[in-house]
Amino acid sequence: MFSLFFSPHIQMGLDGVEIFTNSSASHHELRKADQRVNLVKSATTKTGGIYLYANQRGCDGDRLYYDGCAMVAINGDIVAQGAQFSLNDVEVITATLDLEDVRSYRGEMCQPHVESEHKPCHRVKVDFSLSSGDDIYLPTHQPITWHFHTPEEEISLGPACWLWDYLRRSGQAGFLLPLSGGVDSSSTACIVYSMCVLVCQAIEDSNSQVLKDVRWLVGDESYRPQHPKELCGRIFTTCYMASENSSVDTCNRAKDLANQISSTHMNINIDMAVKGILGIFSLVTGKMPQFRTNGGSHRENLALQNVQARVRMVLAYLFAQLSLWARGKPGGLLVLGSANVDESLTGYFTKYDCSSADINPIGGISKTDLKSFLLYCVEQFQLTALRGILAAPPTAELEPLTDGQVSQTDEADMGMTYSELSVIGRLRKISKCGPFSMFCKLIHMWKDALSPTEVAEKVKRFFRMYSVNRHKMTTVTPSYHAESYSPDDNRFDLRPFLYNTRWTWQFRCIDNQVSQMATNTTPKQ
Repeated sequence: MFSLFFSPHIQMGLDGVEIFTNSSASHHELRKADQRVNLVKSATTKTGGIYLYANQRGCDGDRLYYDGCAMVAINGDIVAQGAQFSLNDVEVITATLDLEDVRSYRGEMCQPHVESEHKPCHRVKVDFSLSSGDDIYLPTHQPITWHFHTPEEEISLGPACWLWDYLRRSGQAGFLLPLSGGVDSSSTACIVYSMCVLVCQAIEDSNSQVLKDVRWLVGDESYRPQHPKELCGRIFTTCYMASENSSVDTCNRAKDLANQISSTHMNINIDMAVKGILGIFSLVTGKMPQFRTNGGSHRENLALQNVQARVRMVLAYLFAQLSLWARGKPGGLLVLGSANVDESLTGYFTKYDCSSADINPIGGISKTDLKSFLLYCVEQFQLTALRGILAAPPTAELEPLTDGQVSQTDEADMGMTYSELSVIGRLRKISKCGPFSMFCKLIHMWKDALSPTEVAEKVKRFFRMYSVNRHKMTTVTPSYHAESYSPDDNRFDLRPFLYNTRWTWQFRCIDNQVSQMATNTTPKQ
């Protein structure tokens, strides 16, 4: 087993090795498959040879999904390709190749350029033959064009396979999702529906293990799903948790999507629970907090939002444990979260709200990619309810409505758009940028849209939010790893979670640079 990035194939090829085998453990990330394929093609282009690449498939009880992609290559060409996403535990691909093609390739392309001595490989002689005399009648495999999934397809398939593997190994009977009618929770719902599509397809393709797992989940040894919607109704429960601050539009959007995927859907009103909690507080302190629109302070406003969000988390777990019992069915449900990667990076969520769940299939995916994924689902699964969800402004609906309409939006609260946040997140995690280095990059990237002063304000706002909310990452829900800039696994992250939120030195450098740029651009009299 060796890494594609540090493969000894060149030295081995120079010493006459003709067949390379690589049993790998490479996990899925969006837009990563082409790197893997290009590395294998490059390995055999340089020195010739046959490359047999095998990769793990499935989960190991962690955040990673190992996505297969077994392949056979010869002299820089792919001749056989395995599936990237599948519910089959094992897949075998084969190819018939001629070793003489390797020898002629090396004689033509490589040998005239070999100048340095190579380290000989250790050899073990065995009485073994790869072929027989009859193999001369077998035609060799010809090069193929690799089929790459689009990012939208990857989001549909990768997290779906991960969810199925987690569900069947967890001992639970299905999933429960707080469905708000927004992009994030709708994306999670669509991934569960995609999982049901994969399960039904696997059963149709005679996968006996998947059928056995489904029957165990639903507690019926004779059950055989006839359609993904039928299966979805058996193992997936969605609930819209309304408050006096919820709009009719979001309620209808959640209901329409639930109807189209056929999940078991519930409408729950949380006002009684919220008023009960606030009543206890008022009884003890003699004070009743007010929303900002009713004259309350920022602290009162934030507390009133948070209590709604946390009540939803408590109710989600209550219904996950007992909703099947109430219907006379055995088992419990796993609670699904739906906070995207951008919200996790900034901490734009309530600690211990309904983003606190058992697992989160979209926690490593950006809002921008999720919107593209929902557009894909409209066409792929005919989920037309998603059009209204995509057209609506993202909102938490935790503040009072204005004339029945939403008065609070996520992007206004954050002070930046989700597209801007996605760029900032990549710079912080992948490029390892601090405040000043990020500012220096963004003044060039956003020069056509924002002034240096506006860029400075967005950078400062992000790092203030990042540092103030850093403590939330210690309890973030385990999520599917889909991006290299996804939130760090809090089990292995040794960085502090208490920061100096003023960033005195860094922000001063930004201010000095903005002043200098303003001076340099001021017209001379």
